[in-house]
Amino acid sequence: MKFEHSTKVAALLSGLRAFMNDHVYPNEAEWERQHEAADDRWDRLPLMEDLKAKARAAGLWNLALAHSEHGGGLTNLEYAPLAEEMGRVHWSSEIFNCSAPDTGNMEVLDRYGTEEQKTSWLRPLLNGEIRSAFCMTEPDVASSDATNIRTEIRRDGDDYVINGRKWWSTGAPGHACKILIVMGQSDPDNPDRHQRQSQILVPKNTPGVTVVRPLKLFGYDDAPSGHGEIVFDNVRVPAANMILGPGRGFEIAQGRLGPGRIHHCMRIVGQAERVLEKMCRRALGRTAFGKSLASRTVTQERIAEARIRIDQTRLLVLAAADRMDRYGNKVARGDIAAIKVAAPAMLVQVVDWAIQLFGAAGVTDDVGLGYAFARARVMRFVDGPDEVHRNTIAKLELNKYRTRSTEVRA
Repeated sequence: MKFEHSTKVAALLSGLRAFMNDHVYPNEAEWERQHEAADDRWDRLPLMEDLKAKARAAGLWNLALAHSEHGGGLTNLEYAPLAEEMGRVHWSSEIFNCSAPDTGNMEVLDRYGTEEQKTSWLRPLLNGEIRSAFCMTEPDVASSDATNIRTEIRRDGDDYVINGRKWWSTGAPGHACKILIVMGQSDPDNPDRHQRQSQILVPKNTPGVTVVRPLKLFGYDDAPSGHGEIVFDNVRVPAANMILGPGRGFEIAQGRLGPGRIHHCMRIVGQAERVLEKMCRRALGRTAFGKSLASRTVTQERIAEARIRIDQTRLLVLAAADRMDRYGNKVARGDIAAIKVAAPAMLVQVVDWAIQLFGAAGVTDDVGLGYAFARARVMRFVDGPDEVHRNTIAKLELNKYRTRSTEVRA
């Protein structure tokens, strides 16, 4: 694996850093002001729309779709440093049309959608005209095992009728969200439990679709891109809205979640870098008991450990991206599982050290660490909990030895 950036990536990274310095970091306070002052927190912010126009004009748009003619023409490995840079501000990925869940949903439509589905939904998503949600997790079953999902997708003539309840559907409460990708059971009696599920497109304004409530994240509503609980009550959509075909839901999910997981981890590295930067500035500018915090051994140890863990995670993420590019998501599933465990755990620890260094200020919203901690902790569930990914890693490791002697050698 080569670590040097190509000429193309180096140019994009330089442009992206300049854009962040010129337009994003100086507007962090304004974003918060507009967000708090909005009559409806789930509306698009004027600042965001202005920055998106600037980003598109600068050629920093749709960079996330690896190996796609609709994306930036970048591989996962090439996109990694760009996603890391965007991750330094939690809302900035949307500026470049590179935020979840839209990137994952665009990936689904790009890979598996019909021409009609692409025209109706992929094109406006690529243009940033609308946003979307992915409806998989359910409150009444352990959704980490997706075979438990009970939402019903029943064929009725030329339509499908959908009944069920979903939650943690990212982006669903936002007014810009116009299309939902819903996973549910279309063939509950199929002997192969991995062919019972399908994914189908449901316009959010379809009769019977009700966003019951936005879900708070440790008390934060996470607007305007946060999560919602949704009820589907006899929701009827055309059969043409089925993606790829009945019973293909797991196949689609694996195609979607691989890139989605690695994008999350790329952004996590950027978030951690920003938190470490705050730690260092605080340590250098604060004095207690006659000495700067930066001179304290415990502070130095934590800063050093944070540096080590961030760099370790970055290398693991780059290795996973490289394997995905070379051999495909299926071969790289162990690498993807590993980073999905390692990256959130790293971020939780780095933010915790930063909170400790900032003291009382760390648990307020004044320096952004309280919200950063909430987002970091929830990442241990997003796209599958740690336990599921650890099981995947262990099974793959054990499989290496199933055909070999089990005798332990010294």
